[in-house]
Amino acid sequence: MLGGLSEKLRGALDRFTRGGADRQEVEDLVREIQRSLIAADVDVELVFALSENIKKRAFEQVPAGLTRREHIVKVVYDELTAVLGAEKSAVSLKPKKILLAGLYGSGKTTTAAKLARFYQKKGLRTALVCCDTVRPAAFEQLKQLAERIDAEFYGEKGEKDSLIVLKNAVKKVRADVIIVDSSGRNALDDSLIEEIKALDSFLNPDERILVIPGDIGQAAKQQASAFAGALRITNVIVTKLDATAKGGGALTACHSTGAKVVFITVGETPEDLQEYDPKKFVARLLGFPDLETLLEKAKTVVDEEKAKKVVSGDFTIEEFYEQIESVQKMGPLSQVMDMMGLGSMRAKVPGGLDVQEAKMKKWGHIIKSMTREEKSNPDTINPSRVHRIAVGSGTDESDVRELLSSYGKIKKMMKKMSPGKLKRSGLFRKFGFR
Repeated sequence: MLGGLSEKLRGALDRFTRGGADRQEVEDLVREIQRSLIAADVDVELVFALSENIKKRAFEQVPAGLTRREHIVKVVYDELTAVLGAEKSAVSLKPKKILLAGLYGSGKTTTAAKLARFYQKKGLRTALVCCDTVRPAAFEQLKQLAERIDAEFYGEKGEKDSLIVLKNAVKKVRADVIIVDSSGRNALDDSLIEEIKALDSFLNPDERILVIPGDIGQAAKQQASAFAGALRITNVIVTKLDATAKGGGALTACHSTGAKVVFITVGETPEDLQEYDPKKFVARLLGFPDLETLLEKAKTVVDEEKAKKVVSGDFTIEEFYEQIESVQKMGPLSQVMDMMGLGSMRAKVPGGLDVQEAKMKKWGHIIKSMTREEKSNPDTINPSRVHRIAVGSGTDESDVRELLSSYGKIKKMMKKMSPGKLKRSGLFRKFGFR
């Protein structure tokens, strides 16, 4: 997620923390931050305002318990957090009606299903209503997504009047959270404004959510302002943040509209919706660990003890296959490492993250071909056993040896790196991070 921006910001801070925190070094730090944010499509005016705030606050009185250098890093964190939303928006779990709005290509229909899945996991019954009567595939797509997550669905294939669909849906749908997917357009034209205002007037939704793709850059500001003026947008969801380096524009677009980013999407499955917390988001950008979010995510696929093992690296090879499956369900390894504050260590993972993820399926077959003794004590696996395991799993002997080697390296790396990063936790505690 915004990997390029994260790497640039971390690099700038790493260089700064090795220096003496004088005025020239602050100027150099600010210049690097400017370049990084502008490259990520953050609005130029916001970038320069943030820069001036950092320079102004850098040499104010240092709070007790912090060094000058630590204080400046904290200032950078504070100012980035302010630009990216300041505070996390509260998500109401009360029964409600939600109207989604957005242009073509925003990912609005898939986001509707992700939002429904989010509320399902909170114990609420959800319904998806297809009021997109313009895009031909919208009905089938939303229906299939509803079936996939076992949510109630309502739509009228062939009906061209979205208001008629909505009126009939309200009579028939029974759910705690009703999510209405409205029509999109290539641009916010008069016909779309008229249609969406009619839906809004009849539905009287509790939330009006604008869906903006992270890859549209600085155009997000204009789009957010236009929708906010036409529909009184209450919240924003930014999509496709896993697939773009320019999501800064979308995340900061709401800075001038008053609407808050409440969720972000980071993948294609119904599970890939995250509550947006600016403080945690910036902490992860800067390389600070977010173990709380990691544990919360892990708890959805494994029990608490196994979740702790994922974080600590304290697992045997017998448990390794379960951990592989659990980690895969938690999302790409890159996201997991970012939450651990280890994004900068990705390149040190043997073979690279993409290669490792591809190998995990093969590793599962290999591990299943091991005996109980071999799983408990991999040191007993000699050349003859390697040959037997390879034949039994339909793999090469080199694959078996690579698994054993990688298992040892990954276990050692995770045990070593997590505490190693957390040695800086004294600074994290001063900043108020957990």
